[in-house]
Amino acid sequence: MESAKIQTFDRYAIFKTGGKQYQGIEGKTVAIEKIDGEAGKALVFDEVLLRKTDSGIEIGQPHLATKVKASIVKQMRTPKVIAYRFRRRQKVRVKRGHRQNMTVIRIEAI
Repeated sequence: MESAKIQTFDRYAIFKTGGKQYQGIEGKTVAIEKIDGEAGKALVFDEVLLRKTDSGIEIGQPHLATKVKASIVKQMRTPKVIAYRFRRRQKVRVKRGHRQNMTVIRIEAI
């Protein structure tokens, strides 16, 4: 059986926004929690938790002095998630749908 291939990158940063942590790689896009703004708007994330460079890994206590610079690519909504609940023989049926708002950003610099 073939083992799973893991992509490794030389430079990246782990940053925090919207209560969640994301991995930012220069030039790549990331879908994050909704941030107000239009396409092309520049963003700066101050809460950098970890940074990997060619010289090694830096871990913040709790944050690093580094900033992640990004720009908004587009605003989007995720595919619909259906939550269905029922109780048999009791005519209780509840169907709910949910679509999360997301912002797609491109990491410009770390």
